[in-house]
Amino acid sequence: MKLSVPTLLSFNGGYVDTAGFLTLHGLFTAHVTGNFVTFGAALAYGTSGALAKLLALPVFCIVVMLVRILGGELPKLGVARFRTLLGLKVLLLAVGALLAVLWGPFPDGDAWRAILTGMVLVAAMAIQNAVHRVHLAKAPPTTIMTGNATQMMLDVADLIAGHLPAADREATVTRVRALATSIGVFALGCATAAVVFLAVHMWVFALPPLVALISALLSKPASEAAA
Repeated sequence: MKLSVPTLLSFNGGYVDTAGFLTLHGLFTAHVTGNFVTFGAALAYGTSGALAKLLALPVFCIVVMLVRILGGELPKLGVARFRTLLGLKVLLLAVGALLAVLWGPFPDGDAWRAILTGMVLVAAMAIQNAVHRVHLAKAPPTTIMTGNATQMMLDVADLIAGHLPAADREATVTRVRALATSIGVFALGCATAAVVFLAVHMWVFALPPLVALISALLSKPASEAAA
């Protein structure tokens, strides 16, 4: 498996989402869909963390819009968009890790320290989602695997049926490999976060900034062409 920016983003997508879920009362930091479900569950069972899940959506949306606006301004300053935005994500993940270590564990998911920590991590992963959509549009999503799994199974079915023209078959095989890699690495990130959490608890957040830093360093100026 080639170490690449999409691969590292997929790993961090699964890792940060799992770490957030384990430490922040079921908060999904990398995508908003799960928070609708866990928000409803928190209301039904009266568990803590409902406020953080409610705030995650507007925070996520606002950060995505800010990334879009900032991305349009950076070239005017002679700054590379892709690498700069990835660097901003590194900074937010590092801040989130620092807050988690200093303030965690969080017995109350609705306490302001837990909410602030969670929203910093949500903001970091919102940047990842936005940057991926703009700069890596041809790569499979790195935070939500439902669509990836659906597309891969459709492609596998087409390959098994044998109805694809030769040119389409080659492209489909390539896509299946990319989808399988994204899903597999995301799952690896989830499993790794669970194991690390059991070993070091709140220090689980120390790894994502390092992975994000590597992805930023691997990003190439050529990626700017995808803007």
